[in-house]
Amino acid sequence: MTPRTEHAKENLCKVLFKIGALRFGTFKLTSGKMSPYYIDLRVVPSFPDAFEQVCNFYLEMVREHVGTNSFTRIAGIPISGLPFAAVVARELRKPLLFPRDVQKGHGRERRVEGVLNPGDTVLIIDDLVTSAKSIMKAVESIRMEGGVVNDAVVLIDREEGGKERLGESGIRLHYLLKASEAANTLHQVGAITDSELTTILKQSKRKG
Repeated sequence: MTPRTEHAKENLCKVLFKIGALRFGTFKLTSGKMSPYYIDLRVVPSFPDAFEQVCNFYLEMVREHVGTNSFTRIAGIPISGLPFAAVVARELRKPLLFPRDVQKGHGRERRVEGVLNPGDTVLIIDDLVTSAKSIMKAVESIRMEGGVVNDAVVLIDREEGGKERLGESGIRLHYLLKASEAANTLHQVGAITDSELTTILKQSKRKG
């Protein structure tokens, strides 16, 4: 782990805490699971400075860990991942796609919006991963349209089995930060309490 990466992780934690992207309570996640904490990255685009920083984190991850020659298109997962994917696609001059939640019943009846040709290699971008249900649904749609998916990039891995499930489908997950790392960093700077730290660490160990 390079000092640069550690510095990026610490900066990200501070940014997310400052804009209120981490909340405690009882929340139902996209996967259907209940969680005692919630990382809400959908608020990031409402804070221009934070949005710029977060998008720069994505760009650095893509360039250093995936490689810009490893894919021809970028797919953003609606809704949370799409704003980040749009900026990354623009900066890298890559065509942008987004998978639909429901296949269109009219027109071209596409499962993926945008121009996707058979054999195109697609990089998936989302905000975070829990069970990987949303990403896997998108991967299925892209593959049904003839696209190839080998890599997915997220900002945060909640450490609840998503990385392993993606690996079983031949997809490498790249992330800047684990939920446990975020919790420990925020605890060290006094941003969260001992009990809040324990809550996140316990949840991240639950892989089911």
